[in-house]
Amino acid sequence: MDAAEFRKRGKEMVDYVADYLEKIDKRQVFPDVEPGYLRPLIPDCAPQDPESFEDVFKDIEKIIMPGVTHWHSPYFFAYFPSASSFPALLADILCGGIGCVGFSWAASPACTELETVMLDWLGKMINLPEEFLAGKDGQGGGVIQGSASEATLISLLAARTKTIRRVQSENPELTEADIMGRLVAYASDQAHSSVERAALIGGVKIKNVSSDDKFTVCGSALKKVLDEDKASGLIPFFFCATLGTTPCCSFDRLLELGPICNKENIWMHIDAAYAGSAFICPEFRHLLNGVEFADSFNFNPHKWLLVNFDCSAMWVKKRSDLIGAFKLEPLYLQHHHQERSQQCNVNMWCKFLHNFLTRVYHLKGACPYHLPYLILFLEWVMLICVCCGLTPPAGKHHTAACSPSALPLWDGGENQGNEACGLR
Repeated sequence: MDAAEFRKRGKEMVDYVADYLEKIDKRQVFPDVEPGYLRPLIPDCAPQDPESFEDVFKDIEKIIMPGVTHWHSPYFFAYFPSASSFPALLADILCGGIGCVGFSWAASPACTELETVMLDWLGKMINLPEEFLAGKDGQGGGVIQGSASEATLISLLAARTKTIRRVQSENPELTEADIMGRLVAYASDQAHSSVERAALIGGVKIKNVSSDDKFTVCGSALKKVLDEDKASGLIPFFFCATLGTTPCCSFDRLLELGPICNKENIWMHIDAAYAGSAFICPEFRHLLNGVEFADSFNFNPHKWLLVNFDCSAMWVKKRSDLIGAFKLEPLYLQHHHQERSQQCNVNMWCKFLHNFLTRVYHLKGACPYHLPYLILFLEWVMLICVCCGLTPPAGKHHTAACSPSALPLWDGGENQGNEACGLR
């Protein structure tokens, strides 16, 4: 394919995607296929000779679309909202076209610097404390991860390294293995399974902290577990607080938990993967109060902020904690601006779409985007409760409601019973 054909096929693809999104409500949301449906429809191996673009294009509707779950359908209510937008799609084209790999400042200065600045923009949009921003001379900063699971893992590993070094400085006779065997991390019994997986990868113990009748973790519950474990000779080092839990979108009490973590030298990471996008609205910013006690914070713009998957924004108060845990400087990555570019080298990769989206939709445009969703959600909850005789869910749930009843999802034809899904 040369540039001339690329222009032609690109226009065709843009038209196809635009038509798909405009008419997505006419498609069956969940595919009527069985596991393994695809293999008989395609050859066992790649073709020896090239096929025409027309033939490949036809297979999209013939083979692929019958097996697609249409996440952007207005009738899709499972898992979490999968945000996207036309500016984000255009930005993805630009990213793919430029094709740079921003693993260091020298690999692509604009790539790494733009990510740093855009994460500052986004941090200011949700009114993060100044300590989390890179600015010109700040110690904190943001980095784009692929998922909230990655952000949790990276935070836990950084906390592990920081704690081991601190304990060894206080007790030089202890080996790293001695300390590792005593480290313990904590999370709510409502936390996402990725927190437990992070502990498995990090080779440390993890314990669940019991939630209350509103499914939130309070300070007294955490303190009780910490006191018991310290009395047993364990070393608490990491706590993952959740704002918008997976089962029911409950919120842990940061203002109670934060001071305890700070006093006990425990790294507090805040996982706001789903609910975090709502903090752009001033009406919901109070739900983030207590973030000033955290060491790291994360939410997923790809869930509710018009950004394509995958984009998970993570901030730390001290980027030196991440650099100290993961920094490697092989000769082939060193360059003349090594020291001056440290602020940018904390970043793993960059996507230009954040600059596109923030400039196209701007802050005043983002709030009106969220509020109608929340208003419609509350109306929907009330209607369901009245019609089905259910009790309205307690607490702050944004657009997540869980019921003991299984609610059907409309599939464009016959109704299929689907278990009510928690959102993350």
